[in-house]
Amino acid sequence: MRKIVISALIAGAAVVATPASAQSWFNQRPAAASHRSIQAEINQLSNQIGQAERRRAISNREARSLRQQLIAVQRDLARFSRNGIDRREAATLDRQLDQVRRNLRTERRDDNRHRGR
Repeated sequence: MRKIVISALIAGAAVVATPASAQSWFNQRPAAASHRSIQAEINQLSNQIGQAERRRAISNREARSLRQQLIAVQRDLARFSRNGIDRREAATLDRQLDQVRRNLRTERRDDNRHRGR
């Protein structure tokens, strides 16, 4: 009887410990993955801004404004990454990147490609 009780306690401890370790892995892993994916999106948007500027689809001033918005997103990413990015912070960064994308699309379509402005 004693062996059954001990083995039941060991099995119970293993079941309780498993979700805790899985949870800490889950909380750490997506933060690193989301940091990389958000950084990749920032780089992609930066390239799109440069390409639009070279093609004269947007003015220098518009490109500068969009780059400043990306710098703000980059700054927030660095600040959030210090302790790992949680879902709320990832959603905030996604919203900021969506706003930069919308602004880039708007600037491309506004047809005021005045040189040097």
